[in-house]
Formats: sequence, C-alpha cells, structure tokens
Amino acid sequence: HEAGHAVVARCIPESDPVHQVTIIPRGRAGGFTMTLPKEDRSYETRSSMKNAIVHLLGGRVAEALTLDDISTGASNDIEQATKLARSMVTRLGMSDTFGMTALETVNNQYLGGDTSMSCSEQTQREIDRKVVELVRTEHERAHSLLTEHRALLDQLAQVLDEKETITGEEFMRILHAAQKEEEHHA
Repeated sequence: HEAGHAVVARCIPESDPVHQVTIIPRGRAGGFTMTLPKEDRSYETRSSMKNAIVHLLGGRVAEALTLDDISTGASNDIEQATKLARSMVTRLGMSDTFGMTALETVNNQYLGGDTSMSCSEQTQREIDRKVVELVRTEHERAHSLLTEHRALLDQLAQVLDEKETITGEEFMRILHAAQKEEEHHA
C-alpha cells in the first residue's frame, strides 16, 4: 500500500518529493508516505489537485495489483480523494461542466466545516456523476503508472517489508537501481 503511494508520487513529474515511507502503524494509519513540497505554495492548480488524487489512490491500486485483493487500509485515502474531487467540482470552478459556478458553500469553516448545496437536485446528481468520473479517471491513471512501474513497486514493497521505514534518499537509491535494471533488460 505505502509502496504504491511512493511510486505514484515519484512517477508524476510535478509531484512533491518523497521524504519518508514507513509501514509502522501510527494511530489509525497502517503506515504513511510523506511527501514535502520543494517550495511554499499559496495556491494549488487543477493539475496538482488531480495529481494529489492519483497519489491518494496509489495505495489501493497497489493492493489490487499485488494482492489480487483490497483492504480497508485505503478508507481515509478514498475519503480524502473524494472530498478533493468534490471541492474541485462544486467550489473551485475546476469543472468544465459547471465552470465558474459555486454550487456548494462551506459553513463554519473553523467549527467543523459543514457544507450546504446551492443547486437543484438534478444538478446535485450531475455533481455526483462528475465527482465519480474524476476519481475514476485518476484511479485509472494510478493503475497505469503502477502497472508500468510494477518492478519498482515490488522492489520497494520488499525493502519496506524488511526495513519498515526508509528515507527519501533511500527511496531514490532504490528507484535508480530499479531504473538501471530496467535499462539492462531492455
């Protein structure tokens, strides 16, 4: 799962660098992959938000590819990806269908941040379809990336199984070794 997050993060050129990957449980998380931005950002672009969704879904895709099964470990990732996609469609004007229309409002942002819709039921159904479509498209992108880089995924998973935690530098060494091996076999 964590190897999937890390490999996807590395395969997206604009993605933040991997700083640490661990499979040691922390709280409710079974592990985590930490990426840190190269520079401070005040704003996110549509492409960076789509990349974030791909990154979030990389763990679930890795499970499906390597285990022929899936687990509950991706529940928070799925929730976050869906929230991000929904805000892109309803509040941030990042949907071609709805354009610059705010269809949802966040109330009491600092007290829970509940939302209210400001559109018809028919539009809400269309929003749901667009959110599902966006998440599905980025899920397919994660699947393509991890299928293409399956050898790296397997190698990283093996290292994590042995060491439990690796740094960004260790991750890059594993990446470069896998790339050299691919070139040797090509």
